[in-house]
Amino acid sequence: MTASRPDIRTFLCRSDNIGVLLRDPATGACAAIDVPEAGPVLAALDETGWTLTDILVTHRHADHIDGIVEVKRRTGAKVTAPAKAGSAIPAVDVAVSEGDMVRVGSLTAVVWETPGHCADHVTYWFEGPRLIFAGDTLFTLGCGRVMEAEPAVLWRSLARFEGLPDETEVYSGHDYVLSNARFARAAEPDNARLVARMEEAERAKAEGRFLVPTTLGEERATNPFVRAAEPSLARSVDLAPGTEPERVFTALRAWKNKF
Repeated sequence: MTASRPDIRTFLCRSDNIGVLLRDPATGACAAIDVPEAGPVLAALDETGWTLTDILVTHRHADHIDGIVEVKRRTGAKVTAPAKAGSAIPAVDVAVSEGDMVRVGSLTAVVWETPGHCADHVTYWFEGPRLIFAGDTLFTLGCGRVMEAEPAVLWRSLARFEGLPDETEVYSGHDYVLSNARFARAAEPDNARLVARMEEAERAKAEGRFLVPTTLGEERATNPFVRAAEPSLARSVDLAPGTEPERVFTALRAWKNKF
């Protein structure tokens, strides 16, 4: 018997954070992926009528955890967070590390440690419905800024996604799509698929939407940071075609920091 597809609601928090609610229709269990601020999360719960049972935290940065205490106080939700964040995340009930399993009702995720943006970052991979909650590791048409490591560390975290199916949906922590698209066009101007993707992003913005989730298939075709093995991207950062993708990624990330 095929499991029911989860119900998912996405919405903006703060200025550009993405709030996500994930609900298991079989049990009614519901998780928030991070809580950038309490108000939009509580409003989404009111609008849907869903009952929050869990909060899954990707990393310790304030713009992902500021609303946890209030939302937990209002809902009683269990807070699951990366063990490596220690006491930096408030009100934690369960600390998780690489390979741990997390359940939201009948839905099951495996925890991946995906450092690079910060040392404690984790990603939640729900294999059954093929959903990945990547926080600030992988964005639509981009990747997180490297803050606590060498760029190679983030490259290795991104490389873990390579084995997942193209149809895997990726939920990221921010709506940076248009700025990412402008950089991607600069890095790979002859990518026709990317041109169409940027036009789609502009339409979405005009309509008050955002391109989250994306799919790994879309990212493999258009995201320069995922495509670092492509000869055209090596050339765009003045490296020879065939240069190790890690070096190309490092050069692309340095360029994006100044873009």
